[in-house]
Parts: sequence; C-alpha cells; structure tokens
Amino acid sequence: MFDQATRATAARTETPRTVRCARALMSPWSRLALLAVVLASAATAVLLYEPQKMLADGWPPQLGGVTAAVLFGVAYGLCTVAFVPRPILNLAAGALFGTALGLTTSIGGTVLGAGISFGLGRLLGQDALRPMLRGRVLLAADGVLSRHGFRSMLAIRLFPGVPFAAANYCAAVSRMRYLSFLSATGLGSIPNTLAYVIAGSEASSPRSPAFLISTGFIVVSSVAGVVVAWRKRHSIGRSAGQRSAAADGPRTAARTRPGAQDPAPGEAPGAGAACPAGKVHSLVKASAFPLPNK
Repeated sequence: MFDQATRATAARTETPRTVRCARALMSPWSRLALLAVVLASAATAVLLYEPQKMLADGWPPQLGGVTAAVLFGVAYGLCTVAFVPRPILNLAAGALFGTALGLTTSIGGTVLGAGISFGLGRLLGQDALRPMLRGRVLLAADGVLSRHGFRSMLAIRLFPGVPFAAANYCAAVSRMRYLSFLSATGLGSIPNTLAYVIAGSEASSPRSPAFLISTGFIVVSSVAGVVVAWRKRHSIGRSAGQRSAAADGPRTAARTRPGAQDPAPGEAPGAGAACPAGKVHSLVKASAFPLPNK
C-alpha cells in the first residue's frame, strides 16, 4: 500500500518535469538552435567531402540516362541546402546531360532544395526570428514578401542579385505561402539556369555562338540583378519612411498646432489653450459679468 502511494506521488511529480522538458525542447529558440546545427553540419560536410566535384565528375559512374539525372537532381537539391553555389551545379548538369535533360534536372533540384530550405526555416526558425524583425526596411521587406509572395519571389529569382539560400530563409520567416514560393522559384529560375546549362554543355567549344550568347546573358543578368536589388533596397526604405511619416503626421500636426499646449496635470485636453485677449474681452462683455471700468 505504501509502495503504491509512493509510486503514484513520484509519477505525479515527474509528469510536470517531463512536460517542462518537452516544452523547452520545442521552444522557438531551441528549434532555431537545431536549425543552426543542421546548417552548420551540412556546410561542414560540403567543405570536407566536396560533393559538387563528385557530381561534376559524373558520380556514380555505373549509372546513366534518366536514372543518373534523377539521382543528380536529388543530390543537387541537398547540395543547395548545404550552401553549394548553384552555378557550379548548373554547369555540371549541362556538361553531363546536355541542354534539355540538364535544364530539367537543374530546375527539379532547384525546387527541391528551395522547398527543403523553406520547410526548415518555417518549421525551426520562423517563431524565433519574426519577433526580431525591427527597423523600417526589414518590416517593409517582410510586408512585401508576405502580401505579394509570388510576384516578389519571381522577381528575386529572375534577377539573381539575392543569394539563393538567403532568399529561401527570408521567405520562410515571412508569411509567404509554400505553393507560391515553389511555383515562383521554378518559373523564375528557368532563364538564368538555362544560360548556365547551355554554357556547360558548350564548354568544349568556347567560341560557339551558343556559348558566347549564354555567357553574355549570365554577365548581363548578374549586373542587372545587382542594380535592381540596390534600387529595390532604396525604394523599400523610402516607402517605409513615407508610411512612417504618414502615420506620425496627424500626431505631429496636433502637437505643433498654433496655440496648442500640453494640458496641465489633472486638466482636460484643450483647457490650457491660449486665447487672444480681444476674444476674451468680447466673450466676457457678452456675458452677465462685464469687466470693471478702469
């Protein structure tokens, strides 16, 4: 009897402890720490094993055709999560599979990697990072991504001025929808990816028109992406400043109105406002208590 009561008391004391541990492990900051560990481990694995070189060399050598392309696409997606630059993988896809199959493989890997990064950021990082959004520029950028998700992400992918991984995690922290993010990533990545794939497939003949055109497109799109990103950053800052000024305008105008004064403690607003002497005299003269003659 005594042992049963002791066990019941121990179970009741251990249950809240288990609940507290579970809540601590599932807290936003714990999940953010887990995300940091996962990304750091992935980046370390890339630095140690260099999977992009293995893919460029045609790994695994015993496979070919569609099977090799599917395996390459899966590895492509995982490598982008680990911060491997996409241009290297696009060039390798063009050199290994040609233009058509290389483009399909690269776009599939791009969407896969972006989806994994978005899911990790949304699940493990959004709850901890959203309260940290401060400043007019960050809040304005978050508002644009949240309200115009597809259009904003399509513009980011078309003009590669923003790093691939940074765009993925910024979209995950915002309130952008998952489907809008994936569809905009797939469509917006086609032009630039196609240029790299063609350059990779024509790398053996660097004087060919296809190689020269694709290389020129890569250079022009990169410069245009940097310019657009720079101008967009300033326009976001200006729009945020205008919204802040519009919100503060009525309060500032009320405080700076001629004759307006802050009410004294215990005094109703507007009671201490200045009034011209002539108006006071006319009001008093019209009242039942005229001013005494001097």
